[in-house]
Amino acid sequence: MPTVVDFVNVSTAGLESSPVAEALAGLRANEARYFQNKYGHEFATEPAAKAKKAIAYVHQILKDERDIVIGSQPLEATSFEVEGMRWTYVFYESGLSINVLYTLEPGGKRAVGFKLSDGMEVPAELADTFKFARQKSKLAGTIRGSYFVIKGEY
Repeated sequence: MPTVVDFVNVSTAGLESSPVAEALAGLRANEARYFQNKYGHEFATEPAAKAKKAIAYVHQILKDERDIVIGSQPLEATSFEVEGMRWTYVFYESGLSINVLYTLEPGGKRAVGFKLSDGMEVPAELADTFKFARQKSKLAGTIRGSYFVIKGEY
């Protein structure tokens, strides 16, 4: 059963094994606040063991598009549709969050986004390929992010 992420009372539940659990929980809460405010959507995640399909989807896109294999263990994931877009998120033990935005209409926006929790190093598999911009968040501290556009059909 997915758990709705509370962005008022931020919890590390499900993320405890991460060395940056509090920052990762803030990052997850930041995403929950965004979807609630922009779309009125409750952002809910489930443990990686129950979200294998969502994780496999993200990993397939990373492998096919850029030959990227994430070395960190997935902790939680979610996949949902809102306003004609499929969003899939995976939160990793290292503090990394990966999201896939996939507009269902042909020709729409399709991209993979990476966000690094405050306090984590850039993962080796991303370090040489991506530059990360910084943004401040009351919930997550400093978030570093990057993305690439998806070329294929998924």
